[in-house]
Amino acid sequence: MIRYGTNPIAWSNDDDHSIGAHLSLEDCLSDCREIGFDGIEKGHKMPSEGAALKDALGAWGLRFIGGWHSTNILSPGATPEVERAAMDAHIAMSKAAGSDVIIICECSNTVHGNDQVAANDRPILSDAEWDRFMAGINDLAGHAAGQGMRFCYHHHVGSCVESDADIDRFMAAAGPDVHLLLDTGHARFGGADPAELARKYMPRVGHIHCKNIRQPVMEQVRAEGLSFIEGVRRGAFTVPGDPEGCVDFAPVLRIAAEQGYDGWLVIEAEQDSAIRNPLHYQSMGHEALRRMAREAGLDRDAAA
Repeated sequence: MIRYGTNPIAWSNDDDHSIGAHLSLEDCLSDCREIGFDGIEKGHKMPSEGAALKDALGAWGLRFIGGWHSTNILSPGATPEVERAAMDAHIAMSKAAGSDVIIICECSNTVHGNDQVAANDRPILSDAEWDRFMAGINDLAGHAAGQGMRFCYHHHVGSCVESDADIDRFMAAAGPDVHLLLDTGHARFGGADPAELARKYMPRVGHIHCKNIRQPVMEQVRAEGLSFIEGVRRGAFTVPGDPEGCVDFAPVLRIAAEQGYDGWLVIEAEQDSAIRNPLHYQSMGHEALRRMAREAGLDRDAAA
């Protein structure tokens, strides 16, 4: 069954808390109920305890989709035991909130949250670092699967898994318990074709983020050596259905339908909510995504 969700970074940013500081959690959840989303991912204004989070979202008719967990496998002194323990706390929260999805990204060396570093200056791993990284990822994925959780790795601009070559290398070394979080916008920003990634990996995709890109801003970030956060401020990202966006969602959704994808379609599109009204943009994205999913044959319930 296809379910439609969003992420609160459209209202209040998790990397720069000044973006969206004027909005409350209630503002966000009220908008989500009005728009008709089925669920929402974790944001910094939400309760950190799982049962409280489930109750807070349930009061607005929303399910908890899942939340981001930063791994630190490549940090000096990191051990499998420490990484498992950190993830276990996130799993416990997620389960109590009603989710079986965990969103994973290696953040020991990422630059996407650092406003002083260009997005271009992301980490490039040596062969030895790749081996250590993937050993850690496979260990954690198996540990999560043993608890009934879907371990979804998020390729991300500014991180060690950004480009199409990175994603290919990651997936070649990933074990059977590792799922790919396919993010259309981060793929495009990282130089990969989202449809090509879908063709290669859809049977292993566990979660989909539907992010759109304003190409002139993306090109400005790359050409001028701007930070990822500055790109957000300038409007690099937007929602499906925005005529300013350059991502073609239709082939990704068609491939998802052909491969029997069953799960969430999440509009994860951070913008400055003081400039671009979240209710307007998320409504646009929700309407467009549902229409495209119906046309692709992915959302058969809606088409019936």
